[in-house]
Amino acid sequence: VQLQASGGGLVQTGGSLRLSCAASGFSLNSYTITWFRQAPGKEREGVLCIRRNDGYKYYAGSVKGRFTISRDNAKGTVSLQMNSLQPEDTAVYSCAAGVFSPILSTWANAAAYDYWGQGTQVTVSS
Repeated sequence: VQLQASGGGLVQTGGSLRLSCAASGFSLNSYTITWFRQAPGKEREGVLCIRRNDGYKYYAGSVKGRFTISRDNAKGTVSLQMNSLQPEDTAVYSCAAGVFSPILSTWANAAAYDYWGQGTQVTVSS
């Protein structure tokens, strides 16, 4: 089982980036996939989650309306579209996969995830 995150980079405030998480070695639809981020000196936080099977989505309040998550089971990828980026979005973004069906209180619990991809740096300049 492997997760490969890509698509990070440097962008100006108000710009957009699209991150991709490529999964191999397992059926993507059977896993809940969540993007986490961690900024320097801050705790890791859940950003967006797409639940396994039914595709229900959870969002962190700080990104709702700006970020979207989508899953392509045929390609084995989960994408994170980030629009209207702000300097506070600067962080290392990682995707994680878990064999569980989260609820509102559990989707952002990093300990619940079984597999992690390497991080990709997103930097938003002011």
